[in-house]
Amino acid sequence: MRLSEALRRAGGLKPDTYLGQVLITRLNSDSTRTQLRSQLADTLGAVINDPALQEEDEIRVFGRSEFRPVRYVAINGAVRRSGRYPYRDGMTLRDLVLLAGGMQESALLTEAEIARLPENRANGVTASTVRVPLDSSYLFERGPDGRYQGPPGLPAQPSGAREHPLDAYDNVLILRQPDWELQRNVYLGGEVRYPGVYSLTRKTERLADLITRAGGLTQEAYTDGVQFVRKRNRIGRIGVDLPGVLKDARNTDNLILFDGDSITIPRFDAVVRVDGAVNSPTALPYVRGRSLDYYIRAAGGGRRDADLRRAYVTQPNGRVDAVRIRRFWPDGQPTPRPGAIVVVPTRDAAERAQNLAAATTFAQIAASLAAVVTSLVVIFTTNR
Repeated sequence: MRLSEALRRAGGLKPDTYLGQVLITRLNSDSTRTQLRSQLADTLGAVINDPALQEEDEIRVFGRSEFRPVRYVAINGAVRRSGRYPYRDGMTLRDLVLLAGGMQESALLTEAEIARLPENRANGVTASTVRVPLDSSYLFERGPDGRYQGPPGLPAQPSGAREHPLDAYDNVLILRQPDWELQRNVYLGGEVRYPGVYSLTRKTERLADLITRAGGLTQEAYTDGVQFVRKRNRIGRIGVDLPGVLKDARNTDNLILFDGDSITIPRFDAVVRVDGAVNSPTALPYVRGRSLDYYIRAAGGGRRDADLRRAYVTQPNGRVDAVRIRRFWPDGQPTPRPGAIVVVPTRDAAERAQNLAAATTFAQIAASLAAVVTSLVVIFTTNR
């Protein structure tokens, strides 16, 4: 049997067969292998040098598609599905936008940018860019009358932009309209005249402006207990001096609002809660002027593992006041306000062990010094 007959028995060659070389791997008697090769004349199975085959020969015929790189184009920016897509000969920018699910509402319809591999990479050039015009026909979502049903934006020419053919490895950027965004919503609730979810009217709207839009505060509002929570960047609760903000709009706590902010103004709550390493965690009536230490004692005092020097107060507006440790004066005690939470943390076990070890070492040193002093006294008395 020769190579041409083996190819016919295998059903013949495929249209994309690589004609340049066919590899024949031959098994020798000593279990080693020898590499032989042949060449095809055409895809009909004609072989230029038709070698005879032996038992256990392995024939490998290659397809041109095996050597073809995976070509792609990429699209990013204001489209629904950014990413890479397989490149096809004759592909246009419109085809790629369709594959990407169409444009987002914020897309700029006046132009797009195409970054293309450069023909000359001298001086460190990695890409050449070109801006190509677009038109409103790139908005594929339209009503029966042909009108676009999305939100308003910058106008674009209705049609007339020519089709832009793409090359392999092009990177398309669909630009966004400057300053375009949907409404920024902020929740304002509690003791205001008109609570609800408000849409900010400008980017610089502040806390005092929103309270004014909501009709101001009710008579039961407790401004010291404001709960200001910001979801942006997972910031969480922010301690705000709302009485100072309402008194003077130039106060630094009159923050600019962001989408997702939540402001709740509660009613007056004349209770102070004590938690942590105390003998009886409880809620106590607020007493004007009383310090942190008073509420800890009223909750049964600290437990044996309490770290009283690190006790702190979470004030009703979210700010935290800690004990001020002084070297030569009594420690400064914060004063809880109505609705505050007093927290007594637990002393760290490792720190307790270190303190115990230090005390033991000090006691041993003191005992040794006492023994030395006693010996010196005895020697001095005997010599005398």
